[in-house]
Amino acid sequence: MKSVDCISCGDFSTRETTLNVKLKNLLGVAGLCAAVIGIGVKFGGWSASESSTAVPESDPRVIVDVAPVTVGSITESIQTVGTLEAIASITVRPEIAGVIRQIHFQDGQAVERAALLVELDPEELQSQVNQAAAEEKMALVTYERLKRITDEQSAIVPAQQMDEARMGWHAATANNRLYAARLKKTVIRAPFSGTLGLRRVSVGDYLQPGQDIVNLEDLSILHVDFKVAEVWLSRLHVDQKLIVTTEAFPNITFEGQVTALDPRVDAVNRTVAVRAVIPNPDRTLRPGLFVTVRLTLGEDTRALLIPEEATFLRQEKVMVFQVEDRIARLKAVTLGARERGMVHVRAGLKEGDVVVRTGTHKLHHGDLVSIKSSE
Repeated sequence: MKSVDCISCGDFSTRETTLNVKLKNLLGVAGLCAAVIGIGVKFGGWSASESSTAVPESDPRVIVDVAPVTVGSITESIQTVGTLEAIASITVRPEIAGVIRQIHFQDGQAVERAALLVELDPEELQSQVNQAAAEEKMALVTYERLKRITDEQSAIVPAQQMDEARMGWHAATANNRLYAARLKKTVIRAPFSGTLGLRRVSVGDYLQPGQDIVNLEDLSILHVDFKVAEVWLSRLHVDQKLIVTTEAFPNITFEGQVTALDPRVDAVNRTVAVRAVIPNPDRTLRPGLFVTVRLTLGEDTRALLIPEEATFLRQEKVMVFQVEDRIARLKAVTLGARERGMVHVRAGLKEGDVVVRTGTHKLHHGDLVSIKSSE
């Protein structure tokens, strides 16, 4: 029994020793942590009281740039597109068949009215004219002989024979004129002054009536047809000024004026067709060019203006953020003409109102704002 008790005492002594070692280790770690914290306090100047104020409360205001609604002058205009056309443009074609005898022009040549362009071989028609002239002369001689006999009463000439002679003479005269007219058509001339295009025939070609020879364009004045929405009809009139631009000559503007308004409004597109002329003395513009037309409607000297960048689309409406008492509020506006970075406000704002110029993408209705300093 004594040996058993000794064994139990030995086990207890061993456990006590193990616990003491673990306790010492824990105390050592705790002391090390305390030392580290103390160093931080001494050299870093950190304290628990300061930690509670290290993160400041966030400012809810959004910094924006604003601009006032100003009153200024702006030119009201409509911008649309169209295609230039020559005021006179044809394709030269023969009226009769024939072989080309001579061509009197060069590709792209400027010609005057009645200038000789093409000659067809006239030999056959000239013979027909000569024959018709002889037949006319014979018919006239026959008619005059019968008439003289009747007047002298040297013989009885039936009235029917006299009528047939007179009608034969008239028919021969008409036939002669017909062949003479056909003979003139072997010479093809320019019907108006203009610039020729590229010829499509050569000497010796046999032409059929209506076959293309060359196009002729009057480039001195061009016209452009375009369409304008019916809401502007009351502000359109003849002699209205406009400006035309084209990508072919991006640094040049061309002036023109309205010459006619279509009396009928297109019931499908709700537009009215407008025609304007553009003087082209230097022959710079060419028919067929695609152009942008800016039609001047007038000048508004008391227009409400805001910067273009203040506007944006939301739910298919033009909106701005109006600033009232440092609060941004969404406002729908109606816009007009744009000019030099400013846009005309037709409705929705008044003079002196303040709108957000930049920073609209960060805003929501009712947000507090902080106005950026002008410095």
